[in-house]
This record gives sequence, C-alpha cells and structure tokens, in this order.
Amino acid sequence: MSANLYSKENVKILAQLKDLAPEQLKEFNEFNTAVFKEGTLTKKEKEIIAVAITHVTQCPYCIDAHTKSAKKAGATLEELTEAVFVTSAVEAGGTITHSTHVHNAKNKEASDVLYSRSNLKNLGQLGKFAPEGFKGYQAFSTASTKAGKLTTKFKEIIAVAVANATQCPYCIDVHTKNAERQGATSEELAEAIMVTAAVRSGASYAHMANMIQSYQE
Repeated sequence: MSANLYSKENVKILAQLKDLAPEQLKEFNEFNTAVFKEGTLTKKEKEIIAVAITHVTQCPYCIDAHTKSAKKAGATLEELTEAVFVTSAVEAGGTITHSTHVHNAKNKEASDVLYSRSNLKNLGQLGKFAPEGFKGYQAFSTASTKAGKLTTKFKEIIAVAVANATQCPYCIDVHTKNAERQGATSEELAEAIMVTAAVRSGASYAHMANMIQSYQE
C-alpha cells in the first residue's frame, strides 16, 4: 500500500467493485447519473453544489472529481470559491446555533424538546459572552451569501444543500426560508438536496478504495 493514503491512483482500485458488489455498483451509478442530469438546475449548477458538498464530506477524491466536472461544465474558480465559502459559513452557523443546547443544558427549566425554533432565542447568550467572535461570525455569514459571481438566490440554494449535508435542523429551516424569499422553487431545492445525497453517498463509495487496499495488503 502506498504511504500516501489519498493518491489519485487509488481510484483505479474501485474497478474491483464490479466483481465484489455488481448489483449495488450498477444501482449506485444509475442513481448518480440520474441526479446529475440537467433539470430545473443546470449541470453546471449541480456540479457547483457538488463541490460545496464535497467540502462537507471532506473526501479528496470527490473534491478532485467534482471540481473537474464543474470546470468542464463551465464553472469558474471564482464561482467554486464562493460556493465553498457558503459551506464554510453554514458549518460555522451549525456550530453557533447548536450552542443553544449548552444554554438549555444549564437551564433546569428548559424544554425537553431538543430541536425547537424557540431555542434560537438563546443565541443572545453567545453574543453576550463572546461578543467579538459572534459579531465576526455574523459579518462572515452575511458576506457568504452576498451576491457576487453567484447570485444570492443560488447561494441560498447551496446553503440549503449544505444544511442537509450537515444535518443541522436550524440551518435547514433558516436557509430554506431565505432561499424561498429569494425566489427558489421547490424543484430547485429538491434537486439540490438530491445532489447532496449523491455526493454524501459518493464519499463512502470512493473511500471503499482505501478499504479494499487495506484488506488486500
């Protein structure tokens, strides 16, 4: 086995899957193909979303493959960079919003409902005890969805996809509402979420190369 766990050469090992699990491989490939077909979202938009999600899954194979696919579909490096900054901001937001559980854990009278919109009222506690950091986060979050090479609407669609990848209910709620206010349709959001599902699945698929390699050492 190579000392480099993430060598592009590793991907060739995935060819063995056609013998190890042929039915599952066939269905995975068909699922992936269906998701990335041109639809309400363009192929380019879907690949930009995919690049954003690969930075959630942190799969180097997926980052490489989808960045190249996005470039082939016409995405610029500026567009991809803006998309990944959306990922960064939403992941920060997930941490910020989940801090409300710390407040609830210390409050004996807090509701037993772990995920309630009312929890967000407790975000003021974080701003109170870490004001400079909280202010910095707010400015960063605002900048991440500001129109640039990508529109605010598309950035909020990306944010919904990322929120589903990080499985943060607060983020899903906030960014879905933001996306709808920007004019995003149910079809666009659904297609973005399917890209998320495919890319998350793809990360496990790609890492089977490492599993096979380790097993066959």
